[in-house]
Amino acid sequence: MQKTIKAAFVYDYDGTLAKGNIQEASFLPDLGITPKDFWADVKKRTKSEDADEILIYMQLMIERASEKGKKISKAMLREHGEKSDLFPGLADGSWFKRMNIFARERNIELDHYSLSSGIKEMLLGSKIAKHFNHIWASKFAYDNNHAIWPSVAINYTTKTQYLFRINKGIINTWDNKSLNEYTMPKDRPVPFERMVFFGDGETDVPTMKMLTYQGGTSIAVYEDTAKSRKTVHSLIADRRAEYAALTNYGENSQMDITAKGIIGRMARMIEEDK
Repeated sequence: MQKTIKAAFVYDYDGTLAKGNIQEASFLPDLGITPKDFWADVKKRTKSEDADEILIYMQLMIERASEKGKKISKAMLREHGEKSDLFPGLADGSWFKRMNIFARERNIELDHYSLSSGIKEMLLGSKIAKHFNHIWASKFAYDNNHAIWPSVAINYTTKTQYLFRINKGIINTWDNKSLNEYTMPKDRPVPFERMVFFGDGETDVPTMKMLTYQGGTSIAVYEDTAKSRKTVHSLIADRRAEYAALTNYGENSQMDITAKGIIGRMARMIEEDK
């Protein structure tokens, strides 16, 4: 019986699987705040405090909700996350099922991970949360089920460590000892060359660059707008990503064909290595 080999698709969320930032779908509108004003305040305070932008936006989420007499709870965040505007081909889960079947036919067990600077509880409320083997995202600490402090902040550069966690089979955030210990390549469940990262912009550059350097593959995801096309042109030109595809995850789409081609290439490499 032929051995099944593991591979991983790793996705950014905001702008990659769903339109805009996940807070913009309903969380900010419910507080009467425009996304433009909120992110402008984040940028201003980040600069004035010489701080990490992710930590600042999480702090402002708590502050702005409190100003409106509301407390952020896990249930509230999940409800808002359910309203995120997913790109075509994702909401019904058909993309994940189709990729899994295509990979399985080639003796590859494909795992799906989300790696996001967004809020984990919101991603867990998304219609596609059940299709991920694990979700890594920024998190709050809670007291009596109310958010009081950031407990995990995933920014542009810290994203890269989670690719190593997948590579080594460390499916958590806390175990740094195992992460930093040397593991023989043959003992790592998902080699980097069987890993694909899907990202949409400059915030994903360190992750794309690191994975490409390690022999993996990055796909620059873009919407059909002048701004998005310009970003993807830069990602390809600067060798951050090998492929580009529109944010349509439907069958026979550019994304579908590209992803299947990469899976097929993995299968061929596995055969050649035997």
